[in-house]
Amino acid sequence: MKNIKEKGFALILSLVLLLAMSLMGGALILITSEDHRSNNLVDVNQQTFYVAEMALLEGERYLINQAQGPWNTATHTRDTASANLPLNSTVAFDGIMAPNNNGSICRNSFKDLPETLKVTTAISSKFGDFIENSNIPASSSDQSFLDNFFYEYFVTRLGAADFKGSGSSAKRGSGGAGSGKDGMAYRVYGCGIYNPNSNSSDQIIVNLESVVILPLS
Repeated sequence: MKNIKEKGFALILSLVLLLAMSLMGGALILITSEDHRSNNLVDVNQQTFYVAEMALLEGERYLINQAQGPWNTATHTRDTASANLPLNSTVAFDGIMAPNNNGSICRNSFKDLPETLKVTTAISSKFGDFIENSNIPASSSDQSFLDNFFYEYFVTRLGAADFKGSGSSAKRGSGGAGSGKDGMAYRVYGCGIYNPNSNSSDQIIVNLESVVILPLS
């Protein structure tokens, strides 16, 4: 004799198992998606840091080019007659940079800067343009991704400082009457900025700074 109380039990059990497996599959998809997004965010943060390091290097290269003489890309020579230790501007820095301006993002990321800060130069550049102009092979998707990054730097002259150098290319001289210094110090502020579609909510900013002391000629 069949037990009528067991009728439909297999169907109910199948539905319960199907529901459990659906929940487990959904949870697995969610976890995988979160891991993928987290990995992408780590990659973007790392890339932004590298771009910030490039900003510092570009700022330091600007100072060296000024001290040794601007480099002429056409003749591949230096204009040594124009060598100088650049002075700060006479007006306070408002944070605006050229040519790829991102407003005052970089300046405002350094919290302790005085409102009266004066700088020698302030430059904003798109990282994607650097890659493209360097003829480094990149797919269209990679180029589009790199176009979301900017490197920006500004430089301020701090004043006379001790300089220690070696080698025939290092010029040393007097820092002026009674100064006792033989170098000029500059602070370079650099920023790496991830700014996709100019959407401020998705921006990532990494700021770095360094001090460069150039010999007085």
